[in-house]
Amino acid sequence: MMTKAYQSLLVILLFMAAVAGPAFSEDMYVASVTEISLRTGPSVDNKIITMLKTGSRLEVIEYKTDWSQVRADNGKSGWVLSRFITPKKPEILLFDELKEKNQALLSKITQLEEENKTLTVKIASLVELEGKYNQLQQDSADFLKLEAKFNEAVKQNEAQKAAIEKLETTMDSDPKIWFLIGPGVFIVGLFFGLSSRKKKKSSLL
Repeated sequence: MMTKAYQSLLVILLFMAAVAGPAFSEDMYVASVTEISLRTGPSVDNKIITMLKTGSRLEVIEYKTDWSQVRADNGKSGWVLSRFITPKKPEILLFDELKEKNQALLSKITQLEEENKTLTVKIASLVELEGKYNQLQQDSADFLKLEAKFNEAVKQNEAQKAAIEKLETTMDSDPKIWFLIGPGVFIVGLFFGLSSRKKKKSSLL
């Protein structure tokens, strides 16, 4: 019997929870109407505290079939007609959220486009730098070749200079040699001259 009683009590509690509606402090929204009144009590005879626009978020304090006690985002508490509130977000809120997300995406796209432009400029600069670097490498290689040729020319010039100096030294010593050879040639010539005269005299005799 205790089991049956327990089951019956559980069924009653579930039924009451279903009839009672949303749980305590559950957020709900003003449905798709222009405005609803937030009143000091659960009756149209009670004073209006403020007007709530469509999409206003409400914290449900107590939910009843006709009137529900709620707290608005501005902190004001009161009673509203239950048929004018819903746990589903109104389309206007969804539209505003989608509009905000779309705006955020557009801003992100604009930002990405600016970043892309910046990257394009940087890439162009890198390509230009790479070209200058390659040209510098080529110029360096050409310079090394020219330097090698220059060094070779310097060596050849030094060799030619040494040869010229040697030749100049030889030319400077030549007059001395001719000075020494000259008298010998004269003596030899004189000797041959005297010999030829003797031969002529002998032939006359």
